[in-house]
Amino acid sequence: MRLRLFGPGLTLALLLTGVPVPAQAPAPMTLQQVLAVAQARNPGLLSAGQHVIATKASEITAGLRQNPSFTVSGANTTLPANNPSSPYTYVGNVSRLFERGQKRRWRLDVATATTSVTRSQYNDQQRQLVLQVKDAFTNMLAAKAALQVAEDNLDSYRKTVDLSKARVDAGDISKTDFERIDLQLAEFESDYDNAKLNLVQASDSLQLLMGVEQPAASFDITGTLEPPAITENLAQIQQEALAARPDYQAARESVALADANVKMADADGTTDPTLGGEYERVGVFNSAGFQISIPVRLFDRNQGEKERTRYEAQSSRLAATEARNQVMNDVDQAWAAYLAAADVARRYNSHYVAESERVRANLEFSYRHGGATLLDYLDALRDYRQIHLDALAANQQVWLSLDQLSFAAATEIVP
Repeated sequence: MRLRLFGPGLTLALLLTGVPVPAQAPAPMTLQQVLAVAQARNPGLLSAGQHVIATKASEITAGLRQNPSFTVSGANTTLPANNPSSPYTYVGNVSRLFERGQKRRWRLDVATATTSVTRSQYNDQQRQLVLQVKDAFTNMLAAKAALQVAEDNLDSYRKTVDLSKARVDAGDISKTDFERIDLQLAEFESDYDNAKLNLVQASDSLQLLMGVEQPAASFDITGTLEPPAITENLAQIQQEALAARPDYQAARESVALADANVKMADADGTTDPTLGGEYERVGVFNSAGFQISIPVRLFDRNQGEKERTRYEAQSSRLAATEARNQVMNDVDQAWAAYLAAADVARRYNSHYVAESERVRANLEFSYRHGGATLLDYLDALRDYRQIHLDALAANQQVWLSLDQLSFAAATEIVP
């Protein structure tokens, strides 16, 4: 009787017998899992997040009121208290500057608007990271598929070489014909080695975006390069982009920040009085008093800042208009690139891939049975390889164009 153990049972049996248990490779990660790790661990994004928190802390400073000032002074304190010519004197003074023109309110508005702009800039950096991760994920999927194509071609051609070796040993073909066949193997081996290198580099690039310090050779992903169907049209995507693009939101929030700076400049042109009260003891006599200090702003009434902030506000409005135009242009270009890529992929997937497989299979059968020449068979292999790589590149381009379209709209286009 044969004992069959699976899963934990097999592991337990190996441990009990002293046999080392092989380490299990981590499960392949999906795109959503990779994005989650990247958003949680990418150091550039984490740095931008800390900058948002630091900027928001400035709202605390902006909301603080002016501190009062307390002063104590004394004179002739070492002389006798009953000296009528130089009695000792103690003075205590409390004063505070009172802001006019609602300066604290506009300071808070400036700080709050600055935080909003910074947060939108952070969201835009996150959007850019998502695009980079999606592109790197797609490139790694394409590298895996290209490696599979190269491996299939290499295995298939090795069988041809082995068959040709048997034929030359049997005297069916000459040694020169066999060597011509064997020489072509170098091309397929080179394709395979290059495909392996491309996969390693694509994996390292993706892991770098995920915040991994040392890339792991066991890292793997899972997904498909089959072009998806989308249901949204250009007009819908444009409206979504205008509502969701963080760089456009930052441009509009910069207008609010500029308007707050205009009001702050106007407020800084107002006069802030300082009010104070004091208690004075001279010898044996006590007295109280007050003081008011009002700057006389004959020359400096903050005219320069008032004019500068108004021009800056107008500049911000024009920049917001430019940002809106850029959003529309980005969506239009990304949509056109997607349509072109989808047409190319559709042609390959619906016609050329299957045709190249049939041609290769037919000529391989014919060559092995003496019905086709070596050159015909090699041409069929090259056509098969090139068509499959072109189809893979077409599917890859569809996904890259969809990633760019999602980036342009700041919305997930793929359902």
